[in-house]
Amino acid sequence: MRTKAQKQEDLKKGRELLEKSQALVFVDFTKVSTQGLRKLRADLKAANAKLFIIKKRLLSLLLKEKGIEFDTKAQKLSLGVVFSESDSEAVSGPVYKFFAGLEVPEGGAKDMWAKHIIGGYDVKAKAPVSAEQIVFIGKLPPREVLLAQLLGMLAAPLRSFMYLVQEKSKQQTQ
Repeated sequence: MRTKAQKQEDLKKGRELLEKSQALVFVDFTKVSTQGLRKLRADLKAANAKLFIIKKRLLSLLLKEKGIEFDTKAQKLSLGVVFSESDSEAVSGPVYKFFAGLEVPEGGAKDMWAKHIIGGYDVKAKAPVSAEQIVFIGKLPPREVLLAQLLGMLAAPLRSFMYLVQEKSKQQTQ
């Protein structure tokens, strides 16, 4: 049981994180090992985000202070919050990859860990983000890969045209 002073300290730390954050992602960390949580924290640190585990009642108070609508009482799980200083797109990838990379127990559904992503909130836009959107964004490849794919799609017709011109010139020289 946490003392009142410890809870006050948690609220203070939560306020500091919330002031710096542009996006929040709510996750269920039930049945995730301590080693797994350490790995998630390390992955999030690289994405300029932090996982903060706080009691649901305290989280509810913290979110109400900021005017964020999220019903913590509806969640019957252990709740953790990922505070991200960048957009939700930057944090969705590491969160999804972590939960998708966890070992699925025998007989478990393939996407059972992805269901541990509860939802999110875009602080900058003041809009909730659904769990499906976070998973969808998390599945996307990195920005550089998407740009390379786009460049390949743009260059393919030009490359085909150049091949046709080359073959046509070979036919005329024969």
